[in-house]
Amino acid sequence: MKIWMNGKSVDEKDAKVSVFDHGLLYGDGVFEGIRAYNGRVFMCDEHIDRLYRSAQAITLTIPMTKKAMAKAVVEACKANRIRNGYVRLVVTRGIGSLGLNPYTCKKAQVIIIAAGIQLYPKKLYDTGLAIVTVGTTRNQAEAVNPRIKSLNYLNNILAKIEAINAGAMECIMLNSQGYVAEASGDNIFIVKGDTLITPPSWCGALEGITRNVVMKLAPEQGYKVKEDVLTRYDLYTADEMFLTGTAAEIISVVNVDRRVIGNGKPGPVTRELGRHFHAFAQSSGTPIT
Repeated sequence: MKIWMNGKSVDEKDAKVSVFDHGLLYGDGVFEGIRAYNGRVFMCDEHIDRLYRSAQAITLTIPMTKKAMAKAVVEACKANRIRNGYVRLVVTRGIGSLGLNPYTCKKAQVIIIAAGIQLYPKKLYDTGLAIVTVGTTRNQAEAVNPRIKSLNYLNNILAKIEAINAGAMECIMLNSQGYVAEASGDNIFIVKGDTLITPPSWCGALEGITRNVVMKLAPEQGYKVKEDVLTRYDLYTADEMFLTGTAAEIISVVNVDRRVIGNGKPGPVTRELGRHFHAFAQSSGTPIT
């Protein structure tokens, strides 16, 4: 495997990070997960725009232009012959001294990994997920804003640990007010009649790229979409429920905290949106040429 690092492609065994990199020491950095479909990088510009917004929010200067970054993502895919796969784009604060002061880091480091990924077993896309609510609350927006896609994912990892220990592959994270925020790595939607509802970012939800695509595609299929506060009661009584994410794509949730959602099978709205999403993804994006 070839890894794109700081302007050049290197063998996986030579892709090394200093022990003094603040990304390693303190989780100080930002990242994006990007998909490639049918020889195209899906929503490349949108992902890169979000990466730079995240970096700006933490005063991290990325040492290359957006145009150069997009070109590097394509080069990483080409170097690994990726036509359908996953790209992890990472920007760390770079090498600095011990201690929290980020200004001792002279230059950020850019790493791009292009490989394959399968977040959930294929059969679960046909049968749906059973998930649980966990006790780990989502970080407050006033502490670590959920719109910043940072390398510090411990909040999400603690939630994932709880889910796995409870025998589930995914979970629901609530915010400090008890409202639904998101899953450990995905956005949450419910379906009520002809309306899709998803939590707003101030509740602790990342403004996901796949989430935004679904919110664009749904009205084209005749569905209403709104951001609104959700409680667990709203999830339990939903007609359908599904998760969205770059790695997860669109996957149905059929059981929450041992409450059956709908008829216990992936619903028609979820399935229809899944078909339209994949059709859109297969025909959109930046060519890997």
